[in-house]
Amino acid sequence: MLLSKPVQKESKIQPIFGFAFLGIILFMGYNFLGSGMLFFRLIMGLTLGYALSRAYTGFAGSVNRAYTTGSTKLMRTLMFLFFISTMVTTAFLFNSDPTTFGLWINPINFGLIAGGLLFGFGMAFSACCASGVLTDLVTALPRALVTLVFFGMGVFLGFPIQRSSEFVTTTWFNSSTFERGVFFPDLFKWDGMNGYLGAVVLTGLLCGVVVFFSFMYERSRKRKGLGTTHFMEAMQDEPDTFDSKDYSLFSNETYNRLFIRPWTLKEGAVVIALVFALLMGVTGSGWGASTPYGFWFGKVLMLFGVSAEALADFTLGAPEHYSAPFFSHPINTQNMGILLGTLIFLLTANKFKETFMSEMNLSLRQFFLFALGGLSMGLGTRLANGCNVGALYTPISQFSLSGWVFLVVMVLGGILGNKFAKAWSSQ
Repeated sequence: MLLSKPVQKESKIQPIFGFAFLGIILFMGYNFLGSGMLFFRLIMGLTLGYALSRAYTGFAGSVNRAYTTGSTKLMRTLMFLFFISTMVTTAFLFNSDPTTFGLWINPINFGLIAGGLLFGFGMAFSACCASGVLTDLVTALPRALVTLVFFGMGVFLGFPIQRSSEFVTTTWFNSSTFERGVFFPDLFKWDGMNGYLGAVVLTGLLCGVVVFFSFMYERSRKRKGLGTTHFMEAMQDEPDTFDSKDYSLFSNETYNRLFIRPWTLKEGAVVIALVFALLMGVTGSGWGASTPYGFWFGKVLMLFGVSAEALADFTLGAPEHYSAPFFSHPINTQNMGILLGTLIFLLTANKFKETFMSEMNLSLRQFFLFALGGLSMGLGTRLANGCNVGALYTPISQFSLSGWVFLVVMVLGGILGNKFAKAWSSQ
């Protein structure tokens, strides 16, 4: 697995390739992407991929780690991420019209519940989510590739349901600003701050409730002797023994601190929140990842003679989603940046070779498990109108009640999925 250690003199080729590769990516992106906005998306993706990988974090792990090890530290860190991200949202919306932003205020309906359950269920099988499958293409290629193919199939098959079924498009509850869902500031218009003081306080309370139950669960596991520390969390929490009196710019120790030493979960959360702030400021929206996977699946079908028009007719979408150049779509570009950001971290940290080769074996039983995981997650994203970033992180950060509903049902689905996966693996 990945270890934190200084770069040895005899193995500097990977870091050299890493920095050279980063330079090539930036040069190609600047000169050949169609617009400055696409180049911005590439940089955001690179940053997200690097942060997710170096902090060894991911939304799927919040449930999977808790189930397998009893550690809820990642779940608690996500609550920290959600809360500081709502501060970012408040800064942009306080003196603005929220309807001028592309906020993810999702419907609350049966689709959200069913989609969250399906997503959590599949997340347990494949040990990743929509963003995690991109980082895992570098760190666990066979598992991630099978997951991605069937994830894309699930999204593709779910498009017509998402776009035509009332149980997905309508909402049981809505507030005054948005007809499609509940926007927390609408509930506190009397607070003297356009509702944002109450919205932030409510979000903080909900985050606190999750943290409280996380600690209770972890304590229960440990008292029963069933709790262990996740190996990477233990490594991230190792004390920093660096003494500034020994500082030297050109040394293995400095390189280790700058490019190899794992970030803590909170350090990763802060970087992700900064990216979220930039996305809010530049694009007026949030972070999404899963929708393009359906377009990718459609592009594969086009290689076998299916026309873009036929794909659009089936999915109730536009032919341009399938016929347009790959890098003309902003989320395609950002998603590719996530994959490349992971690769750059592993190369500059001198870990690519050992990591890439660590999960190359794949049994037939595992293939079916990962395929089912990908298909379940893909369909779940269409019913819930997003994945762990599009239905969970971004909506919660933008004060949508739907994100909290998704969190509850996603956790329930993850528990069921982990139980099923454990039983499947033991056969």
